[in-house]
Amino acid sequence: MSEVAATIEAAVRGSVTEEVLHAGELTIGVAKERLLEVARFLKGPPLSFALLSDVTCADFPERPGRFRVAYHLLSLASGNRLRLRVWAGADAPEVESVTSVWPTANWHEREVYDLFGVRFRNHPDLTRIMMPLDWEGHPLRRDYPLGGEEVQFTDAV
Repeated sequence: MSEVAATIEAAVRGSVTEEVLHAGELTIGVAKERLLEVARFLKGPPLSFALLSDVTCADFPERPGRFRVAYHLLSLASGNRLRLRVWAGADAPEVESVTSVWPTANWHEREVYDLFGVRFRNHPDLTRIMMPLDWEGHPLRRDYPLGGEEVQFTDAV
């Protein structure tokens, strides 16, 4: 276990579910119910991940948790980067909002909600941001029905 993961686990017992080090980038998976505690701990000393630069999501329909939300963090003090991941669930995907810790999460979480349908509990204004307000469904889900027009120039080179 890395020093960062060990520090998180020592501060928030039972929170670290996985750890991946790939291409020099550290990713730590945390239990969904412990996300907010871990976020609060990560922002303060000693790790000081003060900047949340992005929140993204990936859809894995074949996995029990289906939607995996990723938070990209940067420590302005040390320059270290960290990716935090949490599984949102399949049937009613939902995780706790981290806007109370990092206000920049407000727009990022709205984007994930709009495109994937993951709800962020206690978000201050969880409304669509990318699609029209009356749009049906969430277009980045893998089971979102494809539509559109027939291709007209099939023999064009």
